[in-house]
Amino acid sequence: MTTAPSVPPPVIVLAAAGAQRLLSRNGNRPGPLRRVAALTMVGAAAGLAGSAAGLFRSAGTTVDPHHPERSTALVTTGVYRLTRNPIYVGFGVALLAHAVYRGSPLTLLPLAGYLTWIDRLQIPAEEAALQAQFGDAWDIYSSTVPRWLGWTSRPLGA
Repeated sequence: MTTAPSVPPPVIVLAAAGAQRLLSRNGNRPGPLRRVAALTMVGAAAGLAGSAAGLFRSAGTTVDPHHPERSTALVTTGVYRLTRNPIYVGFGVALLAHAVYRGSPLTLLPLAGYLTWIDRLQIPAEEAALQAQFGDAWDIYSSTVPRWLGWTSRPLGA
């Protein structure tokens, strides 16, 4: 079984946001349109991630990405009908919002780094644990719901 990275995903998001800030030190202040777009995206990201975490809590299962083997329920309702990883999608949208707010194309590089990290290191470990825990139910779910919104179940670039 693949082992999850020791760095928690929220730390990766914060590191990526910090890198975005460093890459955008151009004095470019966001205008009203960029501010509204970024705030709208952050609201959507928070709603997506918050809804997903709430479904985990309602099901009485863990949200801890370092111990997916502690999962007691396979959540397949709500936002989990659209993506197997709504919290990670929410984090990605928040980083995209930060890039829009910062207004520099370079700020997309840390977003790409975050997506690669999560897709190649974090998610495979979680999915292996969920398959071991839930067997056929996981196989059916993962074959019908994409890893990312509108994308296939295959890792990015595969």
